[in-house]
Amino acid sequence: MDEKSRTRIIQMRFAWIVIGLSYIIVWIAPFLTDLSGQAHGSAQNFSNMRDPSQFGWHIITLFGAVSFAYALELEKKNWSGILAGLAFVLMDTFNEIWNGLIYTATGGYSAYWMCSYPTGYQTLIGWNIEIIFNFLFWGLIITKGIPKDKDKKFFGVLNNRVALAFGWGVLGVVVEIILNSFDALIWNYWWWSARFPLFLLILAYFPFAMMVYYVYDLPTTKQQAKVVGIMAGILLIGFLVFLPLGWI
Repeated sequence: MDEKSRTRIIQMRFAWIVIGLSYIIVWIAPFLTDLSGQAHGSAQNFSNMRDPSQFGWHIITLFGAVSFAYALELEKKNWSGILAGLAFVLMDTFNEIWNGLIYTATGGYSAYWMCSYPTGYQTLIGWNIEIIFNFLFWGLIITKGIPKDKDKKFFGVLNNRVALAFGWGVLGVVVEIILNSFDALIWNYWWWSARFPLFLLILAYFPFAMMVYYVYDLPTTKQQAKVVGIMAGILLIGFLVFLPLGWI
């Protein structure tokens, strides 16, 4: 293993350690504060979940647009891009499941993030159909224009995959801060907010992009499909367990 590869592996391992520790902290933190009553937006979001009367025809347009984007990649046989793009959405699904579990575990006080404004369909407490389609696009987008050399360094120090993943993560957080500023996205915990964005920067999008590049850089399509399949299987089990229990 050469020095560049060693640097990439060390930096990616360090990033995942930071991500893992941050997950543990945010899962514990709500139970160290006052959780009485319901926070802003909690009741409305809970009442809107999986309500078919919210259906909007724009869902069909979004479905068509996403289908067209993936059809173009299929035509080019860009399996790496397709599977990496799906990995982005699956990582988001993981976040949305634990966000729903936090809402339930806090007695309905609040999830970490919740959506406001009209939606065509609200799937979970902080997830709607528009976000899902957006992330299906985004997963493809962040594989475009990346260096072919996965060991290339930016500024002679940072591995390009880690740097790009964090850069995309920062962009996502900036967008979320803007959405939060006019209450389209609701945050009720001070340590998950614009005034303290540390955990937002680490967990909101950074791990999604890290997983995209991990899958994209796997040497064979079979390995890429295996990782994505395992992710999908674990999340499916989560839905099969938590949905009937009413926990998400």
